[in-house]
Amino acid sequence: MSDLVLFWHRRDLRISDSIGLAQASHTNARVIGVFCFDRSILSMNVAPARVAYLVGSLKALAQDYQQAGSQLLFLDGNPIEKIPQLATTLSAKAVYWHYDVEPYAKIRDDRVTAALTAQNIEIHLNWDQLLHDPTTIRTGSKQPYTVYTPFWRNWSSQPKPEPVEVKLPQSELTPVEKQALTQIPTIDLPTAADLGFIWDSPLAQAPGTSAAAQILAEFCDRSISEYDEQRNYPAASGTSSMSAAMKFGTIGVRTVWAATTAAMAAARSDEARAGITTWQQEIAWREFYQQAMYHFPSLAQGAYREPFKNFPWRNDRNQFDAWCKGETGYPIVDAAMRQLNQTGWMHNRCRMIVASFLTKDLIINWQWGEQYFMERLIDGDLSSNNGGWQWSASSGMDPKPLRIFNPYTQAQKFDRDADYIREWVPELKSIDTKLILSGDILPLTRHRVGYPLPIVDHSVQQRLFKQLYASVKG
Repeated sequence: MSDLVLFWHRRDLRISDSIGLAQASHTNARVIGVFCFDRSILSMNVAPARVAYLVGSLKALAQDYQQAGSQLLFLDGNPIEKIPQLATTLSAKAVYWHYDVEPYAKIRDDRVTAALTAQNIEIHLNWDQLLHDPTTIRTGSKQPYTVYTPFWRNWSSQPKPEPVEVKLPQSELTPVEKQALTQIPTIDLPTAADLGFIWDSPLAQAPGTSAAAQILAEFCDRSISEYDEQRNYPAASGTSSMSAAMKFGTIGVRTVWAATTAAMAAARSDEARAGITTWQQEIAWREFYQQAMYHFPSLAQGAYREPFKNFPWRNDRNQFDAWCKGETGYPIVDAAMRQLNQTGWMHNRCRMIVASFLTKDLIINWQWGEQYFMERLIDGDLSSNNGGWQWSASSGMDPKPLRIFNPYTQAQKFDRDADYIREWVPELKSIDTKLILSGDILPLTRHRVGYPLPIVDHSVQQRLFKQLYASVKG
């Protein structure tokens, strides 16, 4: 029997701190990595920036495999066919990979499992992208959590796993195996353009494991202690910039958690400890949404709360287009949307502001915004994006769902000098800060600088949404 095993990479684009790779490496077998460019996924709502980050991370991963004396193979097509075909062609003893929470991934993996089992090839699956297996964090009545706060209390009280060490064995393919590969065939690593995606701007977050490790180290050394205070100000560098790395697993979640506990041990003030705890809660939010998607896959298709499954959205296409372009006449909203369009990333506070504006001011279906975000975000993740949009739309898992953000109040509180607005809406650079933040820019002034009038009246739309909400709730 062959001593070769395959490790199938998906959301774990690294060698270090990989539970499945560690397990595979302990078998005394040769371990070869494989990544399949799944055309079904690439035909979904995929952002060009996200594909560019993926390709950059795969390039770094291939180099790491080479340095370890092994190899990362690339396939193009349907993994339900390609992974079993590769395993059979190389006479692989086993295929290792990690579980996923998303509905499509679960169905795909079941079919790959069936195909491999039919060929008498071993399969080994582990949970890796979460700190806790989603079947283990349950309520007192053994049900999945649907509210974050009790989830956090339970989740945070559980001991967290340590990072795992991975030592890949020398795993060169034999001449016979290399010849067999010509039957597949494998492909060279494509560019984003080869895959049909054009992204010419700098990436908002650098790809690859080394970059992720450096970003994490700098965040824990510099900003994490002030995170509780600084995270809401989009003009400040107060966030971790780890979202794409967490999405693609270029760094292990156990490594990330260990860094936060080390920072907590070194903290010297209550303020610093509060900042670290708040960021740990963001990791818990990530897991809450992923566990929700695992237990309630219907979230991917629609609202969690029954009244919102047939909510009377107004869905004005012209207003939606103005929102997408950052031309609503509301400076903080437009700044955020332009940041997204130009960089592939948006500050989290601004994500909440623009989502509230779309659903509560424009009264447009949150799923339109959810899809637009997935078409633009470098860190676009089904679970987190869906959870955030449903939270903002009042359709999700939230015990106090009726929440409406006033875009002017949000700007006054979190962009007090209008620095963020001026950066992304440069036509307002010469306008007085108070006028920018209050929205009291005269129509003639707006016309002179080329900035539009507000497309709706916030106070009017707020009342209308509350009326619609009361009608569906009743």
